[in-house]
Amino acid sequence: MSETATLEAPALPTQAGEPPLLEILGIRKGFPGVVALDGVGFKLRAGTVHALMGENGAGKSTLMKIIAGIYIPDQGRISLKGQHITLKSPIDALNKGIAMIHQELNLMPHMTVGENVWITREPKNAFGFVDHTALYKQTADLFKTLNIDIDPKAEIQTLSVANRQMVEIAKAVSYNSDVLIMDEPTSALTEKEVSHLFAIIRNLRAKGKGIIYITHKMNELFEIADEFSVFRDGKYIATKLSTEVTRDDIIKMMVGREITQMFPKQEVPIGEVVLSIKNLTLNGVFRNVSFDVRAGEIVGMAGLVGSGRSNVAETLFGVTPANSGTISIHDKEIRIDTPAKAMQCGMAFLTEDRKDTGCFLALNIQDNMDSAVLNSRYVSNGFVQRKQLHEDCIAMAKRLRVKTPDMNEIIQNLSGGNQQKVLVGRWLLTNPKILILDEPTRGIDVGAKAEIHRLVSELAGQGVAILMISSEMPEVLGMSDRIVVMHEGTVTGILDRKDADQVSIMDLAAK
Repeated sequence: MSETATLEAPALPTQAGEPPLLEILGIRKGFPGVVALDGVGFKLRAGTVHALMGENGAGKSTLMKIIAGIYIPDQGRISLKGQHITLKSPIDALNKGIAMIHQELNLMPHMTVGENVWITREPKNAFGFVDHTALYKQTADLFKTLNIDIDPKAEIQTLSVANRQMVEIAKAVSYNSDVLIMDEPTSALTEKEVSHLFAIIRNLRAKGKGIIYITHKMNELFEIADEFSVFRDGKYIATKLSTEVTRDDIIKMMVGREITQMFPKQEVPIGEVVLSIKNLTLNGVFRNVSFDVRAGEIVGMAGLVGSGRSNVAETLFGVTPANSGTISIHDKEIRIDTPAKAMQCGMAFLTEDRKDTGCFLALNIQDNMDSAVLNSRYVSNGFVQRKQLHEDCIAMAKRLRVKTPDMNEIIQNLSGGNQQKVLVGRWLLTNPKILILDEPTRGIDVGAKAEIHRLVSELAGQGVAILMISSEMPEVLGMSDRIVVMHEGTVTGILDRKDADQVSIMDLAAK
């Protein structure tokens, strides 16, 4: 098939002669040093969910930003309901009935939930001022239809990442658009919240909306999508019905090769206790948390959103010092009250929120990756050994398959998954003795997930003590030697690998 040819769509039930709701033909988009999209095509039918699959850097998010009016393509055409359209801005796209929920949340933290949902569309009173009473009632009515239990008057900064995601979803739905783009909408959601989102999606589909759904989670594709398209390296690969293929078929289309082992957990000797926490408490957040992590051991942390998992990790790294309890490293009690102190003790911490607390978005890849080692072995006689540091950063980027023209690329220009890989690389460069990973594979493609799992397993084999927080049950079960389960700020159980399964974990997580 030529790169600009019309895609032959799967035979889904449609009325005779009915055009696709949205049709993309021959779209090309280049950035300095890289062609992000190379003559791709895509069709979306009304009343269907169409999943878009591909590795990070495959071009999925770039195409969605074109459809949402954020980027203007170098060439190609877009048709909506059979009519050729030109999209000049996100407002233009919204006015034409296209809304997008971004992977990286774009809410105003110091504004309320209602103000964020209706920004630029606020109801006004007779004097031309915002009518907040009407605004919050509109928000409450919208949330009621979506079965969302969030206070419209709450400030966004007080909400969990998961609840912020639900606000983004409600905001997009509020536009009543014909086309709704969802870019990794479940990355911060628990299984219960994912089920809630899927109920919303099915309701929208029943109303004839067309939904473009970007995900790296295979189970979501088979549960919610009617069909899917695969992109690889900026090119269109195939479109299939979700009922026609297996998980392995999709992976092979995405990465162009077989991936034989998603969770390459190595059996390695478990050594002495490296990290021990006893009765750790952060008032109002978690209490009396106790567990150990040994050399070569991967301890998983499971629990629902709000259980306190991430808060424990932040306390261990000195972001939010504990009010009581002890942290010991190699049997020596240590007061960790700053991240700098934690790093001096050989700790590394990959945060769950790469946008707000991970990446320096205005800096390039090199500066983001080397920021944790500028006072370490790369400094000699007061000078940074730039040549060696640069070479090691390049090697790490290649090891993690970061897709970029060079290390000078501003990290904000990378896909979310590639940003995540840079952050993983940042902490691996520190050669940590204790590695804390909070959602290490969130928003990362299947090939990179397998690679990061392999790296984590290798580090355990080198004696690193690893604490891994994940909302993905297969990841927790596949990679952990033991699993600490939390519920509402307390540890409800610690399971050995041989005794753990999804039911036992969920039973403890919901206590």
